[in-house]
Amino acid sequence: MDPGTSAYAAAVLLAASRATPGADIDVDPWVWAAFLGLIVALLLVDLLVLHRGAERIPLRRATIESLAWIVISLLFGGVVYATLGGEAGTQYLTGYVIEKSLSVDNVFVWAVIFSYFSVPDRFQHRVLFWGIFGALVLRAIFIFAGVALLERFDFVIYIFGAFLLFTAFRIAFQHSEVHPEHNPVLRLTRRVIPVTNDYREHHFFVREAGRRLATPLLLVLIVVEATDVVFAVDSVPAILAVSRSEFIVFSSNAFAILGLRALYFVLAGARDRLVHLNIGLAVILAFVGMKMLLVDVFHVDTLLSLGIVGAVLAITVVTSLRSTPEEVDAPDAPH
Repeated sequence: MDPGTSAYAAAVLLAASRATPGADIDVDPWVWAAFLGLIVALLLVDLLVLHRGAERIPLRRATIESLAWIVISLLFGGVVYATLGGEAGTQYLTGYVIEKSLSVDNVFVWAVIFSYFSVPDRFQHRVLFWGIFGALVLRAIFIFAGVALLERFDFVIYIFGAFLLFTAFRIAFQHSEVHPEHNPVLRLTRRVIPVTNDYREHHFFVREAGRRLATPLLLVLIVVEATDVVFAVDSVPAILAVSRSEFIVFSSNAFAILGLRALYFVLAGARDRLVHLNIGLAVILAFVGMKMLLVDVFHVDTLLSLGIVGAVLAITVVTSLRSTPEEVDAPDAPH
């Protein structure tokens, strides 16, 4: 092979590696099995040990649990770094930060949903637990489908990039309110499933007079799951800009989602202080969208992407807190 041909082949391989970050990260089936086993174990500990009964979660406990989830997520990132390499570890951390930041808006939507349905504090964790479980399944479907599309049709990356730019514009300039009563899934559910008039402790279903009835808690869960589908449409393409490895994308997504329950009880009342959140999230989505659209022009290093996303998130929080008086602080727990 002549030098010109060799140089051309090397350039093609380099371009391909840049266009498909993480595509060369091979994960053995046993690694997948161990990871899924860890996720199941963490969910069981959370449900059967930490939150066995229906109780109101105070702010102090929620803060400790939220920090614990972050530590666990970072420790897992360290394992990824040590076993799969530095690039894989950086991609995991970048994906985790992106998903965690985008999920903050999801937390505030949950607060609106719980307020609309007047869900007692002690039942909210149960709804969020099963909501997170369903979200993990839905995200897995979205991620594997997204990776398959990108591998089969290269042009899909431009569609994802354009969609993220559109979403960024919508988040920044269109302040839409959440109205659970307008949710079509909720309307359909009420038509086909008989529902009790009030909550029956933490149960989703009860049997009365020989009939199996749903409780309003099931309706809340359905709306939570429906809203997560909307958020997944935004966040999954954003993380696919960081890595094409199903393992990296799903694991970073999963650990970000697992910590959302505790984060909800910390942040649910803080929306009035995070006044610049929509701008910060819009900038992150716009950056990721441009990264996708310009993938064939130049490559943005994963570590640089992590730094940009982290800096935008930090600036958003700091400027928001400085722009609002301290007396607007959230109460100890959501109601």
